[in-house]
This record gives sequence, C-alpha cells and structure tokens, in this order.
Amino acid sequence: MQMTGTLSQFRYDVFKRRSALNIWAKIGLTLAAAGLIALSAQIKLPLPWTPIPVTLHTFAILLSAVLLGRWWGGAAVAIYAAAGWAGMPVFNGWSAGVTATAGYLVGFVCLSLFLGYFADRYIRARSFTTMFGLMLFANFALVYIPGLFWLNYWLSSVVGQPVSFTALLSMGLVPFIAGDIIKIGVAALIVKGVTPKKAFGNELDAHKMAGWNIF
Repeated sequence: MQMTGTLSQFRYDVFKRRSALNIWAKIGLTLAAAGLIALSAQIKLPLPWTPIPVTLHTFAILLSAVLLGRWWGGAAVAIYAAAGWAGMPVFNGWSAGVTATAGYLVGFVCLSLFLGYFADRYIRARSFTTMFGLMLFANFALVYIPGLFWLNYWLSSVVGQPVSFTALLSMGLVPFIAGDIIKIGVAALIVKGVTPKKAFGNELDAHKMAGWNIF
C-alpha cells in the first residue's frame, strides 16, 4: 500500500511540475519530443502494395500528446512535420519534403490536440478504457480522413495514377488497422500507468471523481 501511495504521489508531482514549467523548459521538452518522433519514424516496415510504411512514430505521437498536454504535444508534431516539409531529413528513411503522408501528419496534429485536451481536463480520460476509445477515434477519424484525402490527391495529381475508393482504402487504411490497434492498446496501457489519478490542474470532472476508483 505504501509503495502504491508513493507511486501515485510521484505521478502527481511529475504532472504538476510539468504544468508549472516555464516557457523555455516547455519549448525544450517540445523539441525533444519532435526529435523522438523523428527517430521513431525510422523504425519502419515497408509494405509492397502502398507508399505508406508501417512506423513507430504513431506510438511516439500518441504518448507525447498525453505527456506534454494539448498545445505542446500538438506543437511537437507540427514542428516535426514542418521540419520535414522544409527539407530536414526527419521522415522515415531520413527523407524530407511534401510526400504521400502529408495528410496523415496534419491529422496527427489534430490527434495530439484532441488527446492532450482530454488527458489534461478529464481524470476519467486517463483510464485504459476511456483513453483506448479516445485514441481509436482520434486515429481512425482525425488522422485517416485527411490522410486518405491527401493520398488520393497525391496519387491522382502527383503520381498520375488515380485509384478507386476501394483501392485507396487498401493502400492507405486497411494494412494498418491491426498494427494501429496494437500500438493504441500499448499506448493506452502506458497512459494508465504513468498519469495521475487525481486532479493536478483544472480538470473539469475533479469533483465528480473524488473517491472513485475506476482504474
């Protein structure tokens, strides 16, 4: 019991201090997170039937959104994307430029803002079940919709090979469903383990969750 209480207090202290960091410390953490996303993008599994490889940067983005919070988690992804689009070799294979994945990157910024908001403002969102559901929604709605729109444009206008809607889904969605669910499940477990189970800021449900044990 004492060890559980110590761990709970440690998690609370870490997030409380994170919220109180000065602007320069937050910028430093954001740049570090952007660098971690770039490194994780190099761990990839190319698929022969699609220009979009399976990478671990999705996993890094999911965690940075929760650990850094809404604005700074979103900023980390935006910095990563902007750096790659500007020519810095941060994308998978140490590549750069506006590629077929640009729409997914825009979606990841939206995902980070979405998840960071709920993780910071709702204690209940830090449970495995709730966070897993939020991550699933954000991944398949906020990321894949702009990702597929841009991939369709890229194939039609840049590559010059328009595809049917079914083929588009086969290239830009279907091959990644199982892997995404696994990564989301692991990320949600980590979130459950590292986030405080009591209010450290201005959580909207703090008064409702007092005395509840949903984790």
